[in-house]
Amino acid sequence: MTTRRSKTSARKVAEDQPITLVRPEARVDAVTLKDVAKVAGVSPMTVSRALNRPEIVRADTVALVQKAVKLTGYIPNQLAGALTGGRTRLVAAIVPHISNSIFVETVQALSDRLWQDGYQLLLGLSGYPASREDDLITAILSRRPDGIVLTGIGHSQDTRIKILSTGIPVVEIWDLTPTPLDMVIGFSHVRIGEAIAHDLLKRGYRRYGLLCADDERSLIRQQSIADTLKQQGISAIHAQVGRAPSTFQLGREGLARLLDEGNRFDVLVCGSDAIAQGALAEAQARAMRVPKDLAVMGFGDFDFSAHTHPSLSTVRIEKKAIGIQAAEALLARAVGRALERKVIDVGFELVARAST
Repeated sequence: MTTRRSKTSARKVAEDQPITLVRPEARVDAVTLKDVAKVAGVSPMTVSRALNRPEIVRADTVALVQKAVKLTGYIPNQLAGALTGGRTRLVAAIVPHISNSIFVETVQALSDRLWQDGYQLLLGLSGYPASREDDLITAILSRRPDGIVLTGIGHSQDTRIKILSTGIPVVEIWDLTPTPLDMVIGFSHVRIGEAIAHDLLKRGYRRYGLLCADDERSLIRQQSIADTLKQQGISAIHAQVGRAPSTFQLGREGLARLLDEGNRFDVLVCGSDAIAQGALAEAQARAMRVPKDLAVMGFGDFDFSAHTHPSLSTVRIEKKAIGIQAAEALLARAVGRALERKVIDVGFELVARAST
C-alpha cells in the first residue's frame, strides 16, 4: 500500500489536506494505526494513547490524531484493545422489540447517557418470547462489551452461565428481584397489578375485562390484578391474551372478541397503552361511551396517552430514568467505582384520566 502525499509535513497534511490511499489492483486494505501516525506526524504509540487514553495525552495532540483518523477513515480495532486489557467502550442492550414500543425512551436515554462518556450502544432484539436471547448473548460476548443491559430477569440457564463466566457488568431492567445476575433497575409488576385493582375497586368497578399480550411481564400484571380482585370477592373477570407485541390492532380485535363472545364488563384493563388505544377505537366504533359504558385503563403512559379521546388512564413508569441509571451503573463499574445499591426500584405512578 502506498500513500499519495504532498511535500508538506505530515502534520500540515493532517490539518489541511484530504488523504487518498492508493491500493494496487483496486484492493481495499484496512487503514492501519501506522497510517494514521504518518498522517498525524506522531508515533503509533502516541496515536494509540490518544485514542484509548486521551486523558494522558496533550489536548492538541489528541485533536491532531482525531483529525488524522477522520482524514484516513481509520476505524480503531476495539476488540484488539479489549483483549489486551483495555476497554471497547461498547455497551450492548437487548430488548424484545422497538416498533411502537414502551422500551424506546429507555433505549434512547441509555444511548444518550453512554454517548456523553464516549461509549457506543449495540442494540439487539430478542423477540417475544425471548427466543433469540441466547444467540444474541453469544454474539455480543464475542465482541467483549464493557457492559450488558438485559430486559427482564427471566433468562435461560445457558445465558446465565455465559454471562456470569465473563465477569462483564450486567444490568437487568424493567423488573425487580432481590437476586439479580449483577444489578437490576426496575419496578414490581406484581405491585402494579395490585395497585391497579385496588384503585379501580375504590372507583366502584365490579365487572372486569383484562386484555394483554402474551409477554411475561404483562401476564404477571394481569395475574396480579386477577388475584387481587378475587381476594376482594370479585369473580366476574373476563380475560383475553393475544400474541405479543402489544399493538393497536391487538387492542381493537381483543375487545371485539371479548364483546362478541357475550362478555359484559364495566372496565377493561389493558397490558399497554397501545392496546388501550385500540380498545378505545373499537368501543367508539360500537357507539359505546367511555367511561360511562366501558372504562379503559392502560399501562406505560405513552406520549399519546394524555391526548386520546377521552384521555387515557394509565400507569406511568420513569422510562428515561431507567435508561440513565442503567448507563450510570455501567459507567461506574467501568472505572472500578463501587455502587451503593445493586437493586434499584424506580417505582410507578397511577395516572387517572378521563377514560376511567
